[in-house]
Amino acid sequence: MEHDEKLARFRQVHLNPFNKQLGPWQHEKGAGKEALEVASEEALPELPPGEPEFRCPERVMDLGLSEDHFARPVGLFLASDIQQLRQAIQECKQVILELPEHSEKQKDAVVRLIHLRLKLQELKDPNEDEPNIRVLLEHRFYKEKSKSVKQTCDKCHTVIWGLIQTWYTCTGCYYRCHSKCLNLISKPCVRSKVSHQAEYELNICPEAGLDSQDYRCAECRAPISLRGVPSEARQCDYTGQYYCSHCHWNDLAVIPARVVHNWDFEPRKVSRGSMRYLALMVSRPVLRLREINPLLFNYVEELVEIRKLRQDILLMKPYFITCREAMAARLLLQLQDRQHFVENDEMYSVQDLLDAHTGRLGCSLAETHTLFAKHIKLDCEPHVSVRGLLRRLPQGLLLRQFHHVP
Repeated sequence: MEHDEKLARFRQVHLNPFNKQLGPWQHEKGAGKEALEVASEEALPELPPGEPEFRCPERVMDLGLSEDHFARPVGLFLASDIQQLRQAIQECKQVILELPEHSEKQKDAVVRLIHLRLKLQELKDPNEDEPNIRVLLEHRFYKEKSKSVKQTCDKCHTVIWGLIQTWYTCTGCYYRCHSKCLNLISKPCVRSKVSHQAEYELNICPEAGLDSQDYRCAECRAPISLRGVPSEARQCDYTGQYYCSHCHWNDLAVIPARVVHNWDFEPRKVSRGSMRYLALMVSRPVLRLREINPLLFNYVEELVEIRKLRQDILLMKPYFITCREAMAARLLLQLQDRQHFVENDEMYSVQDLLDAHTGRLGCSLAETHTLFAKHIKLDCEPHVSVRGLLRRLPQGLLLRQFHHVP
């Protein structure tokens, strides 16, 4: 019984981590603590002499109970509306200017300024349910779902924060903007111009002067000047006109007029509208080089070789239309990316000329020519009926160079 009593007292005093009662060995000064010690000594009987004394540390086990979970988090935004946030941003800017440069306090203030600005932008552009498709000025806008890609709004020229802002992209001309900027757009979709009037300006930088534009941007009509007051005038090398900094971002593009006249492929600065138009037109075969600059074939050897290969492919085309195996193998689909190559030998796109300049077009066209000729000379040989039909074609005499007809 005596052993059980001692074990019970030991468990009561030493094994409960939440027991904050003080032991008889703890003597500290102070009237309040003396009273606590007296109460503790009365509650706990002393151990007999010679009995081992198990002492636990004075500290209480910290299981998170002492933490104030209702305290205000560090950096909490006290501002609840746009006006208060703007005032907080101004105050934060002033604090940053007053703090020592490159100090830790200044860095913390800059971080807080960034958070305040993001909060302000979030209040301006709430992440509410927006329609997935919007049609404005022939633009067909689709709501973007990407949250990690950082883009620039083509309307307000500020960064689109995908994590907290809703934004749209036109599937026709790739115009990007915030959802709050959609109703402010005044520029029609460039793809409509490509559909209705697919042609290039073939005069090299046709400048008329700022006076012809009344010293205003050619697109948005904002006042501009070469001195930069009130806004800098930037010239587009494609149209020759001047634009403001909102309509001309110094984008670079290859100018078709310089290519067909000078065989010059150096990118030059163009306006945003010209850049989109040239990007949409790059694969359209609208350049008839024999009419625009017939002397170009005398100085560019690559074009001469490409023209010869295209003429040969046009002569091979009747074989493939007549041959069942060629139709089954869909050989003509080898040129599906350049469909105009099996229709005529005169029209070129800017992409054709770019690939001809780099040598890519000549190599790929030579491989296709070899594949077509192999099919005509070898694979079509057993088909006597086809050969007889080819003899009766108007171009039969010309086709003999690809097919050994006796």
